[in-house]
Amino acid sequence: MSAAPPLGVYVHWPYCARICPYCDFNVFRARGREAEAGDLARAILADLEAQAALTGPRELVSVFFGGGTPSLMDPAWVAEVVNAARRLWTPAADLEVSLEANPTDAETARFGALADAGVNRLSLGLQALDDAALKFLGRNHDAAQGRRAAETAARAFPRLSVDLIYALPGQSAQAWAAELGAAIDLGAEHISPYQLTIESGTAFDRAVRRGTFAPPEEGLAADLYDTTQTVLEGHGFEAYEVSNHARGPAARSRHNLVYWRGQDYVGAGPGAHGRLTLGDSRTATVAPDRPDAYIRAVAERGVGFIERETLTATDAAEERLLSGLRILDGIPFADVAVLGLTPDHPAVRDFTELGLLAPDPERLRATPDGRRVLDRLTTELATA
Repeated sequence: MSAAPPLGVYVHWPYCARICPYCDFNVFRARGREAEAGDLARAILADLEAQAALTGPRELVSVFFGGGTPSLMDPAWVAEVVNAARRLWTPAADLEVSLEANPTDAETARFGALADAGVNRLSLGLQALDDAALKFLGRNHDAAQGRRAAETAARAFPRLSVDLIYALPGQSAQAWAAELGAAIDLGAEHISPYQLTIESGTAFDRAVRRGTFAPPEEGLAADLYDTTQTVLEGHGFEAYEVSNHARGPAARSRHNLVYWRGQDYVGAGPGAHGRLTLGDSRTATVAPDRPDAYIRAVAERGVGFIERETLTATDAAEERLLSGLRILDGIPFADVAVLGLTPDHPAVRDFTELGLLAPDPERLRATPDGRRVLDRLTTELATA
């Protein structure tokens, strides 16, 4: 085994049955793209081969199918990608293979085949357990389907994570606490509650600008965040990242930790980003957004990404700061030394005295109060 760092593999499957009004991801409607989907699966396999030749031997710690809606993939394609990744790199003994899924009945029927394909962790996009909220969010499942999907997933996969969205118009802290309790009762070991954000260019962005609805005021949003922490911590879920809670270290998302710890990952599929250590440099890769452009790039260039940039030491440290401060473990000071950040830096001392950073001589770590103002805290540290 090479001494080169281990890596994860991210596979972007961009097709969706419908586009949710809050979504600003790189997604395309699935209808009418059946032939293209087959071409895309083959292009992803070829791209992985090409990128493995660049990385050389590595330990593979995770494979993550994101999107889009990768639960719409033919399970045979999922199996081919998993098998290719295991062949191209050396799989860790506890290799995590995650796939994002929607809880429609049609997709739930695929769970057994997806588990047979090698998926051992399902990330289920419940988003809500209330029919009115699901309708507002533009989802194509109801609460009963969501519960059935979670129950089926818990039987089919060794590990289950569920996603929820909160801070919806009119949502109270009491209602949100009850919804969290209902999600906990479904048996997931990992819960990812995301506060609704209005992303530029989305249908929700246009609706807010028209005055159709307004996001909760800052005070209520803060109350809902505090409710999230209180309820989940009370049931044994540790907030190991700002929006991710797990019942113990084994339940944490290994793939997301690859991002947050500044480790290497291959990005394959339309719009996928990657971060690779090539030689002594950290390299950023970006694939074209459109499926047809990505397929063409693989056919013409042999590899899917069309942008490849060697990051400066400062760029790499700033990325490390932005992602690493989100997790409970924080960042070793050595990883951001090029930014001048040390335990004795005036900004670090000031934020520690304010209770926003932990008094840790080895690592830069945000406290619970620091997490509430993490964007501002990170920006000020990056420019200090």
